Amino acid sequence: MFVDSHCHLNFPQYADSLDQIRAEMSTANVDRALCISTTMEEFPQVQALAARYDNFWATVGVHPDNEGVAEPTVDDLVTLAALPKVVGIGETGLDYYRLEGRTVEDMAWQRDRFRVHIRAARQTALPLVIHTRMASDDTIAILKEEGEGNAKGVFHCFTETEAVARAALDLGFYISFSGILTFKNAADLREVARFVPLDRCLIETDSPYLAPAPHRGKTNSPAYVALVARQLAEIKGISVEEVGDITSQNFETLFSLVKSH
Repeated sequence: MFVDSHCHLNFPQYADSLDQIRAEMSTANVDRALCISTTMEEFPQVQALAARYDNFWATVGVHPDNEGVAEPTVDDLVTLAALPKVVGIGETGLDYYRLEGRTVEDMAWQRDRFRVHIRAARQTALPLVIHTRMASDDTIAILKEEGEGNAKGVFHCFTETEAVARAALDLGFYISFSGILTFKNAADLREVARFVPLDRCLIETDSPYLAPAPHRGKTNSPAYVALVARQLAEIKGISVEEVGDITSQNFETLFSLVKSH
């Protein structure tokens, strides 16, 4: 019924609890999850999860925050994207939140990395999983420069303004909402969620981060994506079942998947 479109189940927090997590997903009617790569070094673990479980899939990419890690080429990403159950490119994008004394101009390496991912996505025809934080103008501008109308994907864990959401939608992207949507101080984000058409929405946990209320501050779990769906249903004034059905269909459409169970 529900799909967690973005989680990091290869992270150490889950080393000894994957069976429990999968059981909790089943109980919460969360029938699928997309496991997201954040470095080239961890990609084999991410892809192995997808290969092992019939309801997990994987992406390949390097998170914009990660420094001192292997830098992918377009060919690297294209080659790994051909492996079984790899359905997206990312997590990629731009993040100017932690400049640590640097200027935006100093972050050219992030912008170069982002362009590599966009080019790989175009070559493979796979969707981009985009992370953007305090960098939305550059994120949109680079997508326009590189995408040439062919890029597709999702702005994950969306926390930007309605104007940024509109720009992403105009480019053909989906918008994914996380547990932040349930936070008391997220009234502005709930208004953005009200604006985004349901047929362009995804839901996610970004586990192990950002557990939704009432679990805020604890380790997140894909099972909790049902709570994100509940909040989105309240915002839209529809049933949680409808949110589950439509966001699951959106996931299948974006990642070119056919539900088999």
